[in-house]
Amino acid sequence: MKTIVLIRHAKSSWDHDVSDLNRPLSKRGFTDANLVSKAFKSYNFNPDAIYSSPANRALTTCSIFMENLNISKELLGIDHKLYDFGGNQVRRFIKSLNDDLEKVIIFGHNHAFTSLANSFGDADIDNLPTSGLVMIEFNVDQWQQVSQGETKLFLKPKDFK
Repeated sequence: MKTIVLIRHAKSSWDHDVSDLNRPLSKRGFTDANLVSKAFKSYNFNPDAIYSSPANRALTTCSIFMENLNISKELLGIDHKLYDFGGNQVRRFIKSLNDDLEKVIIFGHNHAFTSLANSFGDADIDNLPTSGLVMIEFNVDQWQQVSQGETKLFLKPKDFK
């Protein structure tokens, strides 16, 4: 059994003259990431690995989740393939994961994450909002075999406001 948790980065701020890669979170982004991560804590999900896009907004969201979930920084990997908006690079990344890993969390971007949540999962998700989280389980033993799974969880910030 393989389980993937896709988490879209929290709301970013456009108030800074920085590159897309360096854009920080907005105040709402910090609030929403804390809301969703604290709600997710009650599910007692213990990942074998966490991966993030190198974008500042994704890494900051990842840090908030890791802190609130008490996850060791040793589990974190940063990969440029996750700085993907279409989804093909993320899909290849997931299918190339080490088969020793059973539960993985990935932090990244839209449209890629909404697209993957719909193609991998069995729920119809119109849009994975910022700070949104989708958990999908696959009844396979190898990541390469991941195709259609079961959407087990869909959390969004507005559920907790």
